[in-house]
Amino acid sequence: MTYAPVDGRRIGMLTPSSNTVLEPYTSAMLAPFGEAASAHFGRFRVVEISMSEASQSQFTPEPILEAAERLAEAEPALICWNGTSASWLGLEKDRALCAAITERTGVPATSTVLAYDALFRAMQVRRLGLVTPYIADIERRMIETYAAQGIEVTASARLDDKGNYSFATYPPAQVGAMIEQVAEAKPDAIAVVCTNFRGAPVAERIETETGIPVLDSVAVTAAHCLRETGLDPARVTGWGSVFGRLAVPAVTSPT
Repeated sequence: MTYAPVDGRRIGMLTPSSNTVLEPYTSAMLAPFGEAASAHFGRFRVVEISMSEASQSQFTPEPILEAAERLAEAEPALICWNGTSASWLGLEKDRALCAAITERTGVPATSTVLAYDALFRAMQVRRLGLVTPYIADIERRMIETYAAQGIEVTASARLDDKGNYSFATYPPAQVGAMIEQVAEAKPDAIAVVCTNFRGAPVAERIETETGIPVLDSVAVTAAHCLRETGLDPARVTGWGSVFGRLAVPAVTSPT
């Protein structure tokens, strides 16, 4: 008996070493595609989120590029930096990183923050609610980055936590309460910015209750990567409206 090879789209994800949320959540989001899509993860060291020299040195290019090289050996269709550091370091940081990944590996590259940028522009977001586990200095720099994109942060909620591992220990209900607090300002959308934070499980419920799009980092990244690899994110349900917002347009036959 002969068997046909499995022909699935592989998506490579560059992952902070202490992150325990994005891998299981992303895999669950891709589950409707069966063997047609799979996520594969490469880690590099990230253990603290602050503006200290030690923390910022975690995001120097070489360790990330080395992790990208190892991911490229799995022959993915796309490599994504599944992290949010450019939301306080500036979008150019991720644009340069993605260009360097493609130059080093020959694989197209994207990132969570670039996915957000494309989505904000498509949705014409001008007033943003912001939910993070981060400290005040990180939040302030994020607000400045959004302002440079023409987006005003009208309400925010944060946990003032420096740890990266600890971000995953806050339950969805606690993250949901932060989102609901920010929703009172009635922004155009609410961004839950951190790929080790449990906003995705409560996004759909809060969207239904408030009518405000809740854009969780893990969900935004997964939806963007599916679309970039030619798969329809609309097949994913239960994780928020972003998957429908990034639906691949139906191809109509010429009459």
